[in-house]
Formats: sequence, structure tokens, C-alpha cells
Amino acid sequence: MAFQRVLVTGAGGFIGSHLTEELVRRGFAVRSLVEYNSFNSWGWLDSAAPEIRAAIEVVSGDVRDPHAMRAAVAGCDLVLHLAALIAIPYSYVAPQSYVDTNVTGTLNLLQAAREAGVSRFVHTSTSEVYGTARFVPITEEHPLQGQSPYAASKIGADQMALSFHKSFGLPVSVIRPFNTYGPRQSARAVIPTIISQILGGQTAIRLGSLHPTRDFNFVRDVAAGFIAVAQSEQAVGEVVNVGSNFEISIGDTVRVIAEVLGRDVTVEQDDQRLRPALSEVERLWADNAKAARLTGWAPAYGGLDGFRRGIAETAEWFSNPANLRLYKTDVFNR
Repeated sequence: MAFQRVLVTGAGGFIGSHLTEELVRRGFAVRSLVEYNSFNSWGWLDSAAPEIRAAIEVVSGDVRDPHAMRAAVAGCDLVLHLAALIAIPYSYVAPQSYVDTNVTGTLNLLQAAREAGVSRFVHTSTSEVYGTARFVPITEEHPLQGQSPYAASKIGADQMALSFHKSFGLPVSVIRPFNTYGPRQSARAVIPTIISQILGGQTAIRLGSLHPTRDFNFVRDVAAGFIAVAQSEQAVGEVVNVGSNFEISIGDTVRVIAEVLGRDVTVEQDDQRLRPALSEVERLWADNAKAARLTGWAPAYGGLDGFRRGIAETAEWFSNPANLRLYKTDVFNR
């Protein structure tokens, strides 16, 4: 499908900035919504290439404000909604904030999109809504289990988006990325935590549980997945997993990263990084057959070899001293 103008919410964030750059490279006209702040910061878009920054229209706002969202959506025919609070540990501390941003914020975008008559609305879900796998690989029919306030808020947001398709005919697709990693990711996620600690000179890496498994996906694959879902007529009204169909434990992830960096490390358990026992998601492994069938998408960084390549590219970015200085490698990031 051809779109005249694309709104990306959460465009200054980790995935949002990579997606914005890829949209510009593919010739889309992009309006980027970043959270208002007094520093006039555009988040990671501030570090984008000059030609990328020159090509995008940046607007500041807050998804919790319905009036601001009407203005942001106006004139756009595709909405890629990524703005959310995503840190699981902080959701234990401030659950109301997650409802306000993730559920009410999504409602505000959906209402604005419905009023504007957009051609497509792609809502961002997360593999965390599945909770610990009851069967693998995980298909889109897997039961939803809110094992953290974050996951519960995303289940609510997902269902709100799907309800707007069923109730009002809004052309909604829900994309469900599994664990995304890559350059620019916050150290509240495990791969940046490991890499930044090693590059910060630590030989004893402080982590939580090592036995859970994850289906890690390089951020460029995820950005391509967003565009593939947006352009697929068959994906309207559907939930689509974007995953590599490859699982690896956190412990083995440490070993892969250490091998890529050529370092010898040990791991120390940090109790503050442990989730409550019943909240830990023990296993995630995506079935990506539906994405291939409906959109033609497939990961370019799949399998162990692809994972190693993605880790190498991520580590290269973190190895730049200017980038590493942005991370407090000795402080736990919720």
C-alpha cells in the first residue's frame, strides 16, 4: 500500500528511531511524535544522520493528551503506534503510569485515528503478553497471561486496538515483536546490560536469572516487520508475531556476547534484578509462520549465526566511547 504521510509515535525511542530512519530510507513522508521535554530533545533522533533529520517532521506531545493526539494524527493516513512505558521492573513501582500511558494513551490514538479516517493503524504489542510459554513455538493463539503490570497494561492496549477494528471498522493490525535488541537500547534490557558492563571494564557481570529463554530479534528486522505489516492488506484485524523462531537462555547469551567481545567474564546474581517468582517469564520462543504467510516478512538475523551477527553490530555501537558514556554501567537501570 502507498501512504501519503506516516505518524510514528515513540519515534525518539529505541525501536522508534530505527523505524523512522528505515521509513525515510524507503521514501516515506514521516511525522515523528516525541515526548515533550524542556530540552527540546528528540531522543535518539538527535543522533540520526543530518539527511534523516531534515526529512522528518518532528512534533512534541504526550499520548495521554487526547487533544494533542488529534493534532498529531491530522493529515496522516498511516499510524505506527510505538509510544509506551516498557520497563518491566519499573512497572512494579508505578503501575498506574503504565495504565495511563499504555492503555489510555493507546485509546487516545485510536480515537484520533478513527476521527481522521486513517487508512491503517499498526499497534505495537509485546511477547510479554504471552507470559511463560505453555507451548512452543508460541503462535498468536497462545493464551495471554499478564505476569507483570507492564504485560497487563499491554494486554489491555492490544485488546482496545482490536476492539476498534471490530466495533468501528478501524483498519488495525497488531504487531507483536519478541525481544528486540540492537544499538541504542536502554540498559534496562539484558543485552545492553551485559555489553555495557563488559565494555565498562567489569569482569563480574551482575544479572538476575540466567535460566529463562528469550527469542531475540535484531532491531533492523523488527523495523522491517513493522513496514511489512503496515503494507499487508491481509494483516488487517490480525495479531502478527515478529520473532526469529530461535530461543536462547540468558546464560548462553552471556557466553555469546563474551565470545564476540573476546572477554572472559563471570556472572554474579544481583537480587534487585530478579523479578518476583510468579512474575518471571520463563520461556519465549516465537512461531513466525503467520508473519511469513501474511506479509512475506522473515528475519535477516535469524538463528544462532544471525544472533551472533546482531550482537557484533550492537557491540560495535556500544564500543564507541561517546555511546558508552551515555550508560551508567555500575547502576541498576529499572
